[in-house]
Order: sequence, then C-alpha cells, then structure tokens
Amino acid sequence: MSDSDPARDVIVQRGLYADELAVGAVYAHRPGRTLTEADNVLFTTLTMNTQALHLDAAWSAEQPFGQRLVNSMLTLATLVGQSVAQLTQGTIVAQLGLTDVAFPKPLFHGDTLYTQTEITGVRPSSSRPGQGIVSMAHTGRNQHGDVVATATRSVLMWSSAAQRDGAS
Repeated sequence: MSDSDPARDVIVQRGLYADELAVGAVYAHRPGRTLTEADNVLFTTLTMNTQALHLDAAWSAEQPFGQRLVNSMLTLATLVGQSVAQLTQGTIVAQLGLTDVAFPKPLFHGDTLYTQTEITGVRPSSSRPGQGIVSMAHTGRNQHGDVVATATRSVLMWSSAAQRDGAS
C-alpha cells in the first residue's frame, strides 16, 4: 500500500509546529536511553576524542570518579536527540544554537538518560514567513533522578499555516 492510497487516512509521524508549542509546556521524552560501553567507545573514537577518561579503563580507575565517563558530547547529542520524535521531526528548518550547556554530574557506562524539554519561548520569525523561532530548555537525568546535563536550544521551525500552504 502506498502512502497516497485515498481509501485510508495515512498518519505520518511528525514533531510539533511552532504554533502548536506553548511557553511553559514540559515534554517528557521516552523511552530513556541506556548508554553502553560500546556506545561510548564508538562515539569517542568516531569523533577523534582521545581523552583517556573515555577510553582507558585502567587510567580512569585511578582518577576521581574511579571509572571511565560517558563522553559529554555523546550525552549532549542524546539529550537533544531524545526530543526529536516528539518536538521537531519534520517540523524543524534549522538549529540556530545551543547555549548554557552544563554537565553537573557524569554519566557512566550502563546509566540511562531520561530527557525532558521545557518550551521557554515561541515567536514568529520576523524575516521568514511561515516559520517561528522556538527556545527550549533540555534537562537530562540519570536513572536515579540526578541531573546530568542541561542545555538551552534555539530552533527555526515551520508553522502549521506554512504546512497547509505547502511551504514545507
């Protein structure tokens, strides 16, 4: 069956449009993501990060945390990635920036990251009709509820009117 079969309604998964987001709304993104040793080593080597805290178990055992840490860039990428299906899948035009990134506690191999996003700003773009600028505050917690990552993100998104008008 094709997506264009007129006999059936076909629902395509998407994120939300800029005008569907309300300041103060909080979205819990599930499922969580358990970060494994394989994830960490692969990401770390793919990004050419030779930091021993991510790769050298013996050396890391002698450091303050006593074990390897999950690469903070993997934590950040997962933090943002967990929001995509619910918020920006197919509705984002561009990521504009990330600020206020912090990692108050580390993630270790086998920890699970759970992310929630608060919408902190929504406004129409002044230069791009049919699009809006959305600000988000992402918070990541481990399986114990400890905050392990935060980031503020700004994105350019389509409006629902632009979708109806065929702009996207």
